[in-house]
Amino acid sequence: MEVGSRSNGDRSTMSQINVTPLVDVMLVLLVIFMVTAPMMQQGVQVNLPKAETKAMSTQDEAVVVSIKQDGKVYVNSTEVAPGDLQAKLTSMVANRAKKEVFLKADRDVPYGQVVTTMAEIKGAGIERLGMVTEPAQRK
Repeated sequence: MEVGSRSNGDRSTMSQINVTPLVDVMLVLLVIFMVTAPMMQQGVQVNLPKAETKAMSTQDEAVVVSIKQDGKVYVNSTEVAPGDLQAKLTSMVANRAKKEVFLKADRDVPYGQVVTTMAEIKGAGIERLGMVTEPAQRK
C-alpha cells in the first residue's frame, strides 16, 4: 500500500492541511507576547484629555499646578517651595471626592523637571492628572 493512495486503487493525491507548523508558530508568538507585554508597562501613568472634546471649563475647585519658564512651581496662583508641593497637594485634596490636578508647564521647562513634578503630584494621592496645552494652529 502506497502513501497517499486510497483503498479502491485510485492513485490521486490526498489534499490535507497540516496544521502542526501553524500551531507551533502561534504558540511561539503567544509566549513572546506574554513575556514582552509586562515590559511595555513603564513610565508615569497619565490620563490625558481627548483631542476631540470641547474646551474644558475651569471650575472653582480645580487645582492647577503651573511650572514657569524659570522653574518656579505654583499651585493655582500661589508659589510653592521646591520640596513642599506634595504636602500642599495632599492637604488640598484630602477631603475631595475628585482627586484631579491639571498641570501647565512652559514649553522651555526641562523635561526632567516636568517628570519630577508629575511624580510629586502622583505621590500626593492624585488619581487623575491632566496636561493642559494650547490647541495646535491649523494651516
